[in-house]
Amino acid sequence: MHSTAPTEPSRTLVEARLQSPPSRLMVDFYEKPHLEREVRQFDEYLQVDIAHTVMLAEQEILTPAQAQAILLALEEIAALGASHFPMDPAKGSFLLQVEAFLFDRVGESIGGRMHTGRSRLDQGPTVRRLYKRRHLMEVMKNLIELQASILALASRHSDTVMPGYTCLQHAHPTTFGHYLLSFSSKLADDFDRLREAYARVNLSPLGSAGLAGTAWPINRERTQALLGFDGLVTNSKLSREAYYAAEIAGALSFVMSTLNDLATDLHVWSSHEFGFVQTADEFCGTSSIFPQKKNPAGLEAVKFAAGGSTTWLATALATFRAEGTGDVVMREVPILDSAFMATQGSLALMAAIMETLTVNEARMVQAANANWSTATNLADQIVREGDLSFREAHSLVARLVRECVDQGIPVEDVTADLLRNAAAALNLPAPELSTDAVLRCLDARAFVQTRTSTGGTAASQIDELTRIARTVLADQETWLREREARLAAATAARKQAVAEWCLTNHVVVR
Repeated sequence: MHSTAPTEPSRTLVEARLQSPPSRLMVDFYEKPHLEREVRQFDEYLQVDIAHTVMLAEQEILTPAQAQAILLALEEIAALGASHFPMDPAKGSFLLQVEAFLFDRVGESIGGRMHTGRSRLDQGPTVRRLYKRRHLMEVMKNLIELQASILALASRHSDTVMPGYTCLQHAHPTTFGHYLLSFSSKLADDFDRLREAYARVNLSPLGSAGLAGTAWPINRERTQALLGFDGLVTNSKLSREAYYAAEIAGALSFVMSTLNDLATDLHVWSSHEFGFVQTADEFCGTSSIFPQKKNPAGLEAVKFAAGGSTTWLATALATFRAEGTGDVVMREVPILDSAFMATQGSLALMAAIMETLTVNEARMVQAANANWSTATNLADQIVREGDLSFREAHSLVARLVRECVDQGIPVEDVTADLLRNAAAALNLPAPELSTDAVLRCLDARAFVQTRTSTGGTAASQIDELTRIARTVLADQETWLREREARLAAATAARKQAVAEWCLTNHVVVR
């Protein structure tokens, strides 16, 4: 950040009302960190200043000469960029940095007119809404890319049989494709939460003038259109209200929770004991002491980032304490900068991991057949073939499993006699099933094809889940493209308006 002294003495905002300038402690502790956060919103600040100036000119609140002078100076600032724009934290917020530049270029009598009909309390919130809108769209783009990666992998493994788990114990066999499609659905829900937050973010508070509105004949709808907002914050008192930021924090936390669940499963499954998957070398690390180690560092990085996300919503809500009384000390929600960064990085990293993931199909199906995960299927068949209730059949199969485990008999060696012995031990009628019929019930690959209920693991249901996921993804892509097109149109409209005022009004300034 550059710091320059003015070429001639200039009046600061505070000195007309206050007898002393900000102390060095205030500058170092408050103004400088606050300004550093605002500079990240450099482009958004200029968008708001340009849109507001164009509107003032169109409403004849500014003369053509005044509008041209201000817009040319703003274009000069844009050309400098954030890294070369001169700033002095002692002057205060970024709004005041821009004003100081304008005063130097066109004088305070002209540059000071840009702030007509607005306050920092509606200008700053407008900037922050634009900034968060941009990052929201980037996160949603990352979400779409991850879903596409997951769908591609799920399609390749729609019939890759693996154990399904509850309590980290074998439950039912499933397929890796079915498992992945569940995360596509969860990520779609996460996208919807962000889409709902976007609707509340994308409202313009500009022109509320801080609290009660303004007597100037401004056109709020015009600045709304020039900035690509979908509507207005209609009550002027709510111009500074920013609870949407807490909503964003919560939505981002959901995204990170979903990523944490996926990363945790893949992390566990990449261990030697499971051996189901392996992440590509470029997303792994090694050990300084254990020569054999291939550590899934990328998955660990996602899990680490997700840990901090659990506090984002609480931090954002705590930021707004006393909001209802008119306390506006907190203008920013700093946690959102790191939240956006962590979420975007984690989504991009996870998408790359999924695209390069190695899946050990043989190991998965071996595990699915090894530990009684098909027991429910045998219980269902006993109910169909005999006169037992499901609860009785459940107890019968549970006793069979217990006796086989005690005797060290693997699943593939189960016989009809063992099932009859278990029935006798429970004083239940013996099922009339042959050994072949029992073994067919206990086959994992056959099991997944029997789950034909909606959303199940049978091929027909996997196909339907995939179709739904692709439809949802296409809808998300369309929604995002439409929003990008609207914002591009607003940008074009701003540029056209600036060109009209700067090129067609040939006024000599100073």
